[in-house]
Amino acid sequence: MPNTPCLASRNRREAKRCWGASIHAGLYQALDTYSRDFRFSISAGDLLLLAGKWYVTHSGLVRLAHRLGYNGVYAEPVLELCNPDASRFCFRAIVYRSASCRGFSGYGDADPSNVSPLVHGAEFRMAETRAVNRALRKAYGIGICSVEEVGTFERQPAPEHPVRKLPPESTEGNSRDGHHPNGDGRRVRDRLCQLIRQHNLDAELVKAYAVDFCGTKTLREATREQVENFVAHLADWAEKDRDALLCQLNSYSRTEAGAA
Repeated sequence: MPNTPCLASRNRREAKRCWGASIHAGLYQALDTYSRDFRFSISAGDLLLLAGKWYVTHSGLVRLAHRLGYNGVYAEPVLELCNPDASRFCFRAIVYRSASCRGFSGYGDADPSNVSPLVHGAEFRMAETRAVNRALRKAYGIGICSVEEVGTFERQPAPEHPVRKLPPESTEGNSRDGHHPNGDGRRVRDRLCQLIRQHNLDAELVKAYAVDFCGTKTLREATREQVENFVAHLADWAEKDRDALLCQLNSYSRTEAGAA
C-alpha cells in the first residue's frame, strides 16, 4: 500500500502532466483529499478531470472496494422502468461492505439521450455500471460523481504528447485476442479496431489496459461480455476526454518500462 504523502505527490505530478494549466489550487487540494481518504491514483485510472471537476472511474471504485474487503455487489434491472424498444434501461445495485451489512443501494439509468453516441447499443450495460457506481459511492461515502454517470463532454484538444501508433496490420493482429471466433466476437473485435484507428490509440497499450480492466492474465482469457464492456467503456471515455484516456494508456507504457 503506497504511503499517502507519496501518493499525493505522485498524483499532483501526474495531474500537472496530464492537464497542465487546467489545474488550480482548489483542484490540487481536493486531489490531496482523495489521495488521503480513498488512495485514488491518477496513473491507475481512478480519477479524471473533466470540465474543471474531479470524477472517479468505475475501475477506481472497484479497486477501492477490493482494498477495503467488500462482501459483494448485486445488480438487477428494474423491469417496470425499462423499455427495450427505446433502448431505455434502469438497474438497481446493492453493495455489501461486510457479511452482516444490510446493503447500500443505488439506481442507474441509460438511454440514447444520456450516453455517448459511440456506445449506442450498450445502454443496458451502461445502466448496470451506473447503478453499481452509485451504490459503491454510497457505501464508501464518495461525494464526487463517477465518470460513467455523466453524459457526453465536449472533445478536448489533442494532447501535446501523442501516443505511439502502430501499423494497421499490427492493430488488427492485437485485436484478434478478442478470441471469439463467432460473429459477435468478430463484431466486438472490429469495433475495437475502429476505435483504435478513429482515436489514434496505441494498440499495445489498449491491449494492456483491456487485460487490467477485465481482470485476467491475458485478453484471451476474458469473456465476451468482459470484452464488450471494455469496448463500451473505451468508446465512452475516448468521446468524453481523449486526453485523460491517453494519460491512462501511457501509464501502462511506464509500467512496462519499469518492469524491464
